[in-house]
Amino acid sequence: MTRRSGAFAMATASMLLLSAVPATAQDATAAEGGLPVADCAAPDKAIGVAVFRFDNEYLSLVREAIGAAAAAKGAQVDVVDGQNSQPAQNEQIDLFISKALPAIAVNQVDRELANVTLEKAKAADIPVVFFNKEPLPEVLSTWDKAYYVGAKAEESGAMQGQLVIDYWNAHPEADRNGDGVIQYVMLSGPADHQDAQIRTVESIKAINDAGIQTEQLQREIGDWNRAMAIEQMGAIYAQHGDAIEFVLANNDNMAIGAVEALKANGYFGDSGRFLPVVGVDATEPALESMRAGELLGTVLNDAVNQGQATFNLACVLAGGGTPTAENTGYAIDGQYVWVPYVPVGPDDIQ
Repeated sequence: MTRRSGAFAMATASMLLLSAVPATAQDATAAEGGLPVADCAAPDKAIGVAVFRFDNEYLSLVREAIGAAAAAKGAQVDVVDGQNSQPAQNEQIDLFISKALPAIAVNQVDRELANVTLEKAKAADIPVVFFNKEPLPEVLSTWDKAYYVGAKAEESGAMQGQLVIDYWNAHPEADRNGDGVIQYVMLSGPADHQDAQIRTVESIKAINDAGIQTEQLQREIGDWNRAMAIEQMGAIYAQHGDAIEFVLANNDNMAIGAVEALKANGYFGDSGRFLPVVGVDATEPALESMRAGELLGTVLNDAVNQGQATFNLACVLAGGGTPTAENTGYAIDGQYVWVPYVPVGPDDIQ
């Protein structure tokens, strides 16, 4: 499989998932038949998987996909919860290494400390696959048995921006004050997460590049959290009210939080009042909100293929192999596997 055909395969898998949106967006068991299977033997020992926190809805989907991929291969995975604590995760990784596991997959709590994880793994000669939180390039490049699986956040930001552009151009009433400028609220993820930083910038850049002026009324750090977003959006609405024309959130949890806060202020449902809100991830709650006529749109962040690719690379590495498109089913870009995003707008929901 060439790099181009591998990328096409990933995009095709994403579109197959998207075609199942009316039932479920990110279901590893539903997608099993169309996912690449690694050309590797199941390791004798479990592959260690360290997740930064289990209560993150999107990472739960990735976790499930890793587990499904392992089960399909007859392999074992030892999955642990870092509870958003880097010291706790350090201890978990130390335990993986003390057990001499054949490979580890790490969703780092603090991406700026990925060098510590990599150095420990390298000293023990245990290959490591980072996923979802990208280590700095100068860190990953220090060892040829370290890889990263994720998605290019620039894509998700640009796709979010396009959802806004399409709605703005099709709905003149979205310009509430008639000034030709989008007044918006931004709910960002953690300040130390590269995807949050990039989505925040690239979504607005896409809108501006389309010739539409924007004005940020307020930006809040929502930490991917729905409850926090409800509180923040409630306070923002109390300050800005109907001057808000759009809400952009770095993930679906925060987007749904914004929707809930707006519902408490008389929007959606029988009120007939609508305020466009966009998110990222295409989680099932987000799709349900879209079907209910609340959330405007989202972007599929393909948890199933991210989880599958993470396991496939770890399995090949555990057996002493070098990941390739042929033995993993995914295009390898140096030490990276990039899983494409897919936009999900109103026309994509049944």
